[in-house]
Amino acid sequence: MLGYFFIYSEIKLIRRKKKITSTTNEVDLRTSTQNLLLNVIIFILIVVVVYLSYSIYIKLKLDTAEEIVQNVNKDVPSEIIQVEVLNGCGVSGLADRFTDYLRSKGYDVVNKGNYIQFDIEKTMIIDRIGNKANAVVIANSLGVNKNSIITQINEDYFLDVSVILGADYYKLTPLK
Repeated sequence: MLGYFFIYSEIKLIRRKKKITSTTNEVDLRTSTQNLLLNVIIFILIVVVVYLSYSIYIKLKLDTAEEIVQNVNKDVPSEIIQVEVLNGCGVSGLADRFTDYLRSKGYDVVNKGNYIQFDIEKTMIIDRIGNKANAVVIANSLGVNKNSIITQINEDYFLDVSVILGADYYKLTPLK
């Protein structure tokens, strides 16, 4: 009987060893699955970081290139110059006469009307987009002195140049 007991206890030990072995295999399997999952996540994060870094680099590079192009083109007038003509001296029909003149010269007059006040002494040319060459072209066409050109950049306006007619309108080219 004692022999049976030893054999039986050895069988239990073998079964316990098998159970321990099988649980360590399950733990190894879980650990390896977790490691694989973590490695995949790390790889995906690295790809995302590389992509974002590249997109930031390209954005900065393109912005610099656009600034260079804009700086080069500031001294070149546009092919189509969009103009606004405003009467600043109160003479009836004056904005219409200057609008007709500018349109006959090939400029795109997009707005005409009265200025907010009628006490403007000298005609002003206002550059609205930062390209002073457009304002110079309009000033030359109207016979306005280049000292009367000012820059007021306003992105709300969809035009290049505003002309505000002053009390000196009779000296300008369209009325000579």
